[in-house]
Amino acid sequence: MPRHPAAASGRRGHQPASARRLRKVEETSAGGLVVDRSAGDSRGALIARVNRRGHLEWVLPKGHLEEGETAQQAAVREVREETGLQARILAPLGSIDYWFVADGRRIHKVVHHFLLEAVGGELSDADIEVTEVAWVPFPELASRLRYESERRLLDRVPELLTGTS
Repeated sequence: MPRHPAAASGRRGHQPASARRLRKVEETSAGGLVVDRSAGDSRGALIARVNRRGHLEWVLPKGHLEEGETAQQAAVREVREETGLQARILAPLGSIDYWFVADGRRIHKVVHHFLLEAVGGELSDADIEVTEVAWVPFPELASRLRYESERRLLDRVPELLTGTS
């Protein structure tokens, strides 16, 4: 793994001039894993998007909070918009935070994830940001998800589902 340039040079805390000029922005999103336990074996809904490099990646549905919206409200709304499913929250699943650079800004993003249960609707990729949607059997979820941070959230799902039966 590459080391941070400041660590390599022995100058702790030093940032290149280009990094100092980037405006820092805080963003909050919410979403989660929608489960369906009605079809015998449990399955979860994932979405696929084309990333900035043009590659298809499978992720949990999520999106920005709108003004005055709670994380829970945003998660239910984003799931509906990105998957076509009506869902209810069963439990908090965990939060992930990370940094990235886009549009000349250094963005710190926090995403609140919830475990949700499908209560209506039909799986749909009608959202312009979504390339594909799929029900994925539980044993295959981790291998399908692109990001390790989202895969780690799956560790809590069996325990949480047992407590919500």
